[in-house]
Formats: sequence, C-alpha cells, structure tokens
Amino acid sequence: MDSRMKKAATALLCMQRHSWEQGMAMQAFLECGQMEEVIALAYEAVYRRTEDGRAAVIGAADAVTDPCSVGEALLRACDLTQDKSLIEGKEALLAWALFRAPRNEEGVVYHLDTGRQFWVDSMYMLPPFLAAAGHIPEALNNLYGYWNALFDREAELMCHMWDDERKVYVRDAHWGTGNGWALAAMARMMGLLPAEYESDRKRIQEMVQVLLDSLLKRMRAEGFFHDVVDDASTFVETNLSQMTAYTIFRGTNEGWLDRGYLPAAQQMRSAAAGAQNRFGFVENVCGAPTFDKPGLSPEGQAFFLLMENEAGKGQNSYGKF
Repeated sequence: MDSRMKKAATALLCMQRHSWEQGMAMQAFLECGQMEEVIALAYEAVYRRTEDGRAAVIGAADAVTDPCSVGEALLRACDLTQDKSLIEGKEALLAWALFRAPRNEEGVVYHLDTGRQFWVDSMYMLPPFLAAAGHIPEALNNLYGYWNALFDREAELMCHMWDDERKVYVRDAHWGTGNGWALAAMARMMGLLPAEYESDRKRIQEMVQVLLDSLLKRMRAEGFFHDVVDDASTFVETNLSQMTAYTIFRGTNEGWLDRGYLPAAQQMRSAAAGAQNRFGFVENVCGAPTFDKPGLSPEGQAFFLLMENEAGKGQNSYGKF
C-alpha cells in the first residue's frame, strides 16, 4: 500500500463498528491482499455473532443481509487458517443466509427481519457471499430479485427501498450510494461466477453497462455526483464516484468492460483523491450513521482502498491511465 492507502486503512479501522462496516473493511483488505487484517477481523466477526448465525452484530439487531457482508473474506480466512472457530462461524452464517433468513416466496431475502422490504444495499451484502460459497443459483436468484424490484426502467437507475408486501416503494429516490452498492455487487459477481454461467455473466455485464451509462450522464463536471443522483438540490457526495470508479477499473482489468470508460473513472478517482484529508479520512461521503448529510463513513474509506487497488492493477497491466 502507498502512504495514502495506509492512512485510509488506519482511518477505516478506527471507524468500523456495525456488521456492514466490518464487512466492508474485510472485503477491502481481502482485495488489497492484507490477509493479517482479514483474519483478525474474521475472528472478531465470528466472536460477535448471534445465536441464529448472523456475524459481527452490534446495534442494528434487525439487519438480515448486512451481517453477510463479511462472508467472502470470512471464507478466505477459513481457508488460510483452518481454524475451528472461524469455520463454525462461517457455517452458521451460511445456514442463516440459506435457510433461516426471512425471504419471499421466490427465495429473495429481505433486508430486515422487521418487515418485508428489499433494499438496494442487499445486492452487495448477500449475493457475492453466496456465490463465493459455491451457492450460485441462490446468489443469482437474490441478485436478480433485488434488481427486478428496485431498478427504475424509466430513469435506468436503482431505487432505494421496496415494500414487497404492499408492492410500493418505501423510498423511490435514486440514492447515489445505493446505485454504487449495485454496481460494485455486480462487479464482484462477475469475478465469482464459474465459466459455465456465461449467459448470466453476459446478463450481468449488460446490467452494469445500463446502470453505468445512466449514472455517468448525471456526473458533475468535477467528477462527483449528488447524493440523490438526479436531484441537484441534494448535497454533492464523494463515495459514489469511488464506487463507480472501482467498478470501471475492475471491469476493465478483468476484460468484461470496455476501456472507453477509463477516462471517466480517472476523473472520479482524481476528484476523490482531493477529498482525502491529511489524516486519511475521505470527506464529504454520505455520512454515517444517519446517511442524510455529507460526512465520513467506513464505506467511504473502504471504497477508497478498493478503487486505488484496482487502479494500481490497471496501471501495471496497461501503463498509466
């Protein structure tokens, strides 16, 4: 890691608390190859699991999919250590995701256990874990289920929350970070699907391109987006730029996304670099814990690392972007 990434990583470890925050930290360190940090976070995640198998739970006890965000990194920690406690925690989390978590008649898992709602956040939290664990049909069923419920076909953007019981949007806003969750989830899924799922890879690639093209139409001149991407009255936000740039860098590195997207990715990356302060914190992201104003968040730190890691791979492969 370079000095900027090391500072961002330190800031991330100072901030992460909730299950999805720990999951984001674990995934960022996993993709950056920092396995000591992954293993340490994995031990803490399984230590802080609930009786029903949910990992890293603190505070938000009604979260269904957020605890699954630790999953891919936890699987890797199990492989590396063969530690009994980690393996027990992984099996408990997998049993939660596959059998115990509340879901609809089609098997699509709800975001909370207090209502029958789908949130776009769940696209990132659950399907990649299921795919990494080898449960590909279940992963795809959930990915497509969230897409079908939340994709606004007129705007070609993701809405935030859907009530599956009343069949209405709880929040139909095209939330920037939510659209970033969807992009990054699909980028991860592209790397997790076996070769025999080529038709699904093509379908997901097309989904990424539709969403990406629609988002880039709304990008501001300096490389940022509004918190609600098609509402200029909302604040200007940093993390969607990082999430989108990460998706582009990863897609071009892996060869499933056209390199014509790279100039936009570099513009967003440059804008985000200017938002990192001298202590390593990425400022003016959609701020935790209320996500209603610009501030700081573990997600913002994690996606800085993920973005920079993929950008570095691309520089090694193609030369300077």
